[in-house]
Amino acid sequence: MRSMLLAIALFAFVPFPGASQELQVEANPADVATLDDIIRAYYEVVSGPAGESPDRLRDRTLHLPNALVGVPGRSETGEPKLVTMTLDEYHDRFGGPRSEGFFEVEIHRVVQRFGNIAHVMSTYAASTTPDGNPFVRGINSIQLTWDGERWWIVSWIFDQEGPDNPIPEEFLPVGLEGGV
Repeated sequence: MRSMLLAIALFAFVPFPGASQELQVEANPADVATLDDIIRAYYEVVSGPAGESPDRLRDRTLHLPNALVGVPGRSETGEPKLVTMTLDEYHDRFGGPRSEGFFEVEIHRVVQRFGNIAHVMSTYAASTTPDGNPFVRGINSIQLTWDGERWWIVSWIFDQEGPDNPIPEEFLPVGLEGGV
């Protein structure tokens, strides 16, 4: 019986393949209590001055451990493609120190909610300074769940605005139609 309990105890502390080697930090309740809070924190994590990295540990507190991130791109033939990855893979690939400031802010939001799930279409603008002129706009599509105590980000994907991909008026604040 003792050896069985020891085996169970040891198994409980062995990391699963692909499990993060960093400790999970508990979320600041002010970051996850409401949809407004978690979306605000989502943007704060990615924003900052040149030379600093996004706050990876804080970001982890916003996401479910197995959250999915989708990054759009183009295939070798120019066809649209979506590369999916874990949050840690995303930070490994894109989360190094910024070569220049990057400040992404939400400029409009459309929320669809049913029970404990929510889908947020969050239109953003990004600049190199906190109040600078945007160099890019786009939409973050964020899926979230409420566990009875807090919000969690389940997944997110985004796409950027371009000449052949304008942001539809329904996702822009009144008076901000037109591209960057």
